[in-house]
Amino acid sequence: MLRKTSLLALTVIAAGLAVAPTAASGKAVKSGPASPSLGIKHVFVIVIENEGFAKTFTNNPNPYLGKTLQQQGTVLTKYYGIGHESNPNYLAMISGQAPNPMTQSDCEDYVDFEPSPAVFDPRGNGQAVGQGCVFPANVPTLADQLTAKHVSWQGYMGDMGNDLTREPDRCGQPASSAGTGMQDGTQSASAKDQYAARHNPFAYFHSLIDSGACERNVVPLTHLERDLAQESTTPQLSFIVPNLCDDGHDAPCTGKDAKGKNPGGLASVDDFLSVYIPKIEASPAFGKDGLILMMADESDSASFDATSCCGETPGPNSPFPGVFVQSGNGQGGGLVGALAIGRCVKAGATDATQYNHYSLLRSLEDLFGVTTGGTDGKGHLGMAAASGLASFGPDLFASCHQPVSHRKG
Repeated sequence: MLRKTSLLALTVIAAGLAVAPTAASGKAVKSGPASPSLGIKHVFVIVIENEGFAKTFTNNPNPYLGKTLQQQGTVLTKYYGIGHESNPNYLAMISGQAPNPMTQSDCEDYVDFEPSPAVFDPRGNGQAVGQGCVFPANVPTLADQLTAKHVSWQGYMGDMGNDLTREPDRCGQPASSAGTGMQDGTQSASAKDQYAARHNPFAYFHSLIDSGACERNVVPLTHLERDLAQESTTPQLSFIVPNLCDDGHDAPCTGKDAKGKNPGGLASVDDFLSVYIPKIEASPAFGKDGLILMMADESDSASFDATSCCGETPGPNSPFPGVFVQSGNGQGGGLVGALAIGRCVKAGATDATQYNHYSLLRSLEDLFGVTTGGTDGKGHLGMAAASGLASFGPDLFASCHQPVSHRKG
């Protein structure tokens, strides 16, 4: 979350302005052959908070992320968020749905998206027309695609369920049931519980909540180490979201980070990654065919960076996904960068191909071979199907002939 944006102001923008989709900077690139043929069978996605590229990768004084991890993998130097504030970026990663005024206000009220069932934008790209937070059951997600193809997945959420008066320890909705209109009590951390529902995308889709998939598959982060012990218990997709301290959102932290400290910001991100990435890298699943992908959700607030890439255009519900129209763009979530480590990925390299969170979704669909079940019954989900959008391609997956080794540090 960058800052609390006036919901009224966003609603006025969405209702009162008609803008032509603006072409983003840079050229679109052709879709790469991210596919099951690469042999990547286990993917670990880790999302941190509110950091621009320079702070995370160029000027980061913290040794683990600032240096050690970058030597292990490839830094994507032109990877962008798709909007502001936090919530729409997480939703985009698993559904391809673009921001609406409620998600751009971080869904402070946990309310259903209306109308329901969703009516889709006739212009294409699978966009539900309306506004709200918890999407109707006919809006599909990556998790639904994976389940349909019998590909295992799990969401691991930091501190989820630590205080059961705020959220349950499974699925993690900030209300007793989806769409009740209850105010989200997880918007700020407590010393006991630093979980934030707005950073858990699985809790915002009725397709997952109503089917029980969210309750079965979205668990506290404490389950991760046990699941990593054997390949058979490691899900093929692990979506890992630290708590508000470990993800760098809060500084200083209300509680403690993964090393029992409370500086917050990138220092606590460093502590978290230095504890959990070695555990992932030492796991049988990662050693055999694993890939780690780490990125921030959106750029930092100080820069008011709402730049975009990859031809991103607004969905039907908000003409300025990036909110910050004073930045001269307003189309995206800013330059955040990303880091890839593992199978097929070069160590100590950089990659300047333009990607964003919709590219991430498209790439995961391709890697797991689940490119069915879109809103039109085929293809990629939502904005992941946008014309000209690229999956991660041979620019990133350049070393498939090299076996993955355990990397420590």
